[in-house]
Amino acid sequence: MSNNDKEHFQENSPFYFPLEVTPRKGLLPISREDYENKPSGDIFGKIQDAGMKWNPDDVNQSEFLIMSTAGGLKNGEETLALGMHSGHFELGDAAKVAANAFKNLFTKPYYVSVSDPCDGRTQGTTGMMNSLAYRNHAATVLGDLRRSLPNRKGVMGIATCDKGLPAMMMALANESNLPTIIMPGGVTLIAKGIKDLGSVQSLPSLVSHKEISLQEAQSHGCASCGTPGGGCHFLGTAATSQVVAEALGMALPHSALAPSGGKIWYALAKDSAIALVHLAKNNIYTSQILTQDAVYNAMVVHAAFGGSTNLLLHIPAIAHAAGLPIPTREEWENINRKTPRLVNVLPAGKYSTAHVYAAGGVPEVMLHLRKLGLLKEDCLTVTGKTLGENLDVWEQGGKMFSWEAENKRDRRQQVRYNLQTFNPDAHPDKVILSPEAAKKANMKSTLTFPTGNLAPEGALIKSGAIAPEMIDDNGIYYKKGVAKVFVSEANAIKAINHGEVKPGHIIILMGTGPSGTGMEETFQITGALKQLSFGKEIALITDGRFSGVSTGACIGHVGPEALVGGPIGKVQDGDVIEIKIDCDKLSGSINLIASHSDPDAELSDAEIAQLFASRSPHPALQPHPELPNDIKIWAATQSGIWEGCVQDADRILKIVKAGIDALK
Repeated sequence: MSNNDKEHFQENSPFYFPLEVTPRKGLLPISREDYENKPSGDIFGKIQDAGMKWNPDDVNQSEFLIMSTAGGLKNGEETLALGMHSGHFELGDAAKVAANAFKNLFTKPYYVSVSDPCDGRTQGTTGMMNSLAYRNHAATVLGDLRRSLPNRKGVMGIATCDKGLPAMMMALANESNLPTIIMPGGVTLIAKGIKDLGSVQSLPSLVSHKEISLQEAQSHGCASCGTPGGGCHFLGTAATSQVVAEALGMALPHSALAPSGGKIWYALAKDSAIALVHLAKNNIYTSQILTQDAVYNAMVVHAAFGGSTNLLLHIPAIAHAAGLPIPTREEWENINRKTPRLVNVLPAGKYSTAHVYAAGGVPEVMLHLRKLGLLKEDCLTVTGKTLGENLDVWEQGGKMFSWEAENKRDRRQQVRYNLQTFNPDAHPDKVILSPEAAKKANMKSTLTFPTGNLAPEGALIKSGAIAPEMIDDNGIYYKKGVAKVFVSEANAIKAINHGEVKPGHIIILMGTGPSGTGMEETFQITGALKQLSFGKEIALITDGRFSGVSTGACIGHVGPEALVGGPIGKVQDGDVIEIKIDCDKLSGSINLIASHSDPDAELSDAEIAQLFASRSPHPALQPHPELPNDIKIWAATQSGIWEGCVQDADRILKIVKAGIDALK
């Protein structure tokens, strides 16, 4: 072949490709001592770094790992491929800002990503069965990845949503002897005059009952995501997880709930990277920040915000990953009894999470809690300062971080001015209330943990989100009604949409705990009950869990779950159920009080026990036929809902050993 033929083939054939390249010039600055004494992986890693076009002269720089839950592909403002949800759609952009910050500090950043599913997208589908277990899976993979960079000096996690951010916190909590930092992935903005992202998830029920026109539903659906990035703009699990990350001291002050894609959000990516390098230089490690007192602070802030019930699964899991004691149900009860709910935010309140951020966010709420003496102010945070020191700066003005520009002084004053000036209907003190104002507004505390013959191990209700008109002057929600029993969420929502569930009914949804469906969320039901005009007249009791956007008289986390012998599995259609929730004292009960065979005859405790003993579980009660094998394994080995549904290695090994010994 002539040279002309070669050139023609090289320029025109789609099958030409080079097989060799000209060697890169330069020398890797690796000493003889390193060659002789370092693991070969250390040497090969630097060879790989040079291969990825890092300056060969800089391969010995300190290594920092950025991990995110990014999903989707963007080219500037153009969408190339969709993510699972808006929450992770812009995280890659934040990672680029953080990476540049690390480079400018003469360190060597690495970036990896483990994306996450959307609980909203999987509601009512078999995808929801993976949701809770995925948190554990993702935390494991994130842990594997950070350990795969053996010479890391610190780890930065960028995450947003329902399972991705809790998984990231679990992974970093386990990084006890190195510095770590969380950059919360922010929130999407609400669209003016459009239903919020919680409400639009109930459009099927609203359309079915003709409470909204088809055209209205289509219009709201098109515009509800106001901006392309960030978690949902209500205080669901995604937003609450961001709040908890900051309350734990793992994220910078006033970083939770920032509008995704805005300049204040990108600045947080830069500041978080700088803060992590400072932590490394000062030998401040995760174990010094993530302490038992920090977990306590997170529980207090959760109660003050009126946070998602799913954090009762995630905070224990984070504590477990950090090697800390898991909070007990009694500790949750005590904290919720003494902590007022202060934040007027969707879904139980009026304003979006971006409004909460502009009103001062987590630091502003903490100022009120500090005055009440409810915080452990000596906790160290990722600023390198204590929580009390951070709050002093927030309250008194000045720069939050030493490296900030002068125009970032008085952050509190500036963000609150922004809210008052550009959103005059949302005064900061109406978004984040003082304890006195919250009491005057009759804002109920966040959580109640009822027990009773349907829940011997307890249950959970977001009592602060019960419709106020359903609570009497003594703070009591009381309902006695006929049980409408379902063994699948699909059948329950179908019955609601077809008008088979009536005002006064109490829905009993069984078989939706870890063993049945992976402990799926039941938001289709709770969302419908909130949005339908008659929904507040219906209650729900389930061994499943709820979306963070759920409100109303919905009792979940019932234990034991039906499939492991819980009495909820023996309730029958027509049985009479009684619910009592004291929303002031935060106590309550859920009981079966009469059989469908004689609904007017209330039974004694002994007669109820005899009734349950005589009954078999619901004949259709069984694990979901499409429950994946990996979820079955997770369900069989997880620790239980009051311990965060974690997979504790020591516990599992004991079970395995006992099983092996029994087979001998």
